[in-house]
Amino acid sequence: MPHLFSPLPIKNVTLRNRIGVSPMCQYSAEDGFPNDWHLVHLGSRAVGGAGLVIAEATAVEPRGRISAEDLGIYTDQHIEAFQRVTRFIKEQGAVPGIQLAHAGRKASTYAPWMQKDYGVNLPDAEGGWEVVGPSAVPFSEKNRAPRALSVEAIHEVQDAFRQATVRAREAGFQWMEFHAAHGYLAHSFYSPLANERTDEYGGSFENRIRFTLETVRAMRQEWPDDLPFTVRISSSDWVVDGWTLDDSIELSKRLKAEGVDLIDCSSGGNTPNPGIDVGPGYQVAFAERIRQAADIRTAAVGLINEGMQADDHIRNGRADLVLMAREMLRDPYFPYRAAQVVHQSDKLDIPPQYERGWK
Repeated sequence: MPHLFSPLPIKNVTLRNRIGVSPMCQYSAEDGFPNDWHLVHLGSRAVGGAGLVIAEATAVEPRGRISAEDLGIYTDQHIEAFQRVTRFIKEQGAVPGIQLAHAGRKASTYAPWMQKDYGVNLPDAEGGWEVVGPSAVPFSEKNRAPRALSVEAIHEVQDAFRQATVRAREAGFQWMEFHAAHGYLAHSFYSPLANERTDEYGGSFENRIRFTLETVRAMRQEWPDDLPFTVRISSSDWVVDGWTLDDSIELSKRLKAEGVDLIDCSSGGNTPNPGIDVGPGYQVAFAERIRQAADIRTAAVGLINEGMQADDHIRNGRADLVLMAREMLRDPYFPYRAAQVVHQSDKLDIPPQYERGWK
């Protein structure tokens, strides 16, 4: 029976355990380039024992950034800066992952600590830019109204994802995640709450998921067949008449047929105030249901803060991988503590510089 510290082999990559660092925006880049902050933030969690370390949502074009301080990989010049990060993560025994993203209608906002109210539109006078989406429907009254993408423009964005995939490969990443969740561009296409199109990219379920499937197809052309390719989705909009878990199951089946290896099961993010019943492990049920119904590996996320809790999810087949954010911010060495709690201390891969402190 797999447990939290069982290796997870996917294709030619093996995670040393089932603990992954979830992508967490740091709002600390300049023109998309990772710097010392990103090296230490991601590298310390590799030192801390995680099996997988995924870099934050990384924009495939400048207008796809949530804020001007987001990471990006939209020029060849970004490659070398990311290589420094991936090299260090690998040296610590973890697998470096990247989440390629486009913020869509939720782009051009202030970094969180630059405004009291999260998600406020960044005006042109302060460096803001035009945002795009499937339809001219703003995320909220605080956000810009997006320009609806033409079919030609959709294809240009999809090609930006393809080119970014090439750069991510050259930068040394070994785990690819396509960000199709949280109200960003792909999610706003497949959710009926944001998509009012009447062409081949809107209306029916088949049409609304077209952007996601086509983009995955374009990215998969450039991503090595022997490395994991994953997709983060919002499993539910948590809103009446929105995207549902049943929709997610069907989409996950289609993604599996496209060669996707794992579904990262988050939720929400497509409306300002959805009615989410937040609590410990509140999204794990999505991972369990999709894993069973779509017959695909899943990652569980959402207020997973304890070693026993995480181990229980793996042992009981609710997910194949646990991705953690807040707890990893509080403690980069969570895997070391968790190994002791779940009686798997012999599975620890502690750097020799730290070994005396954990024995």
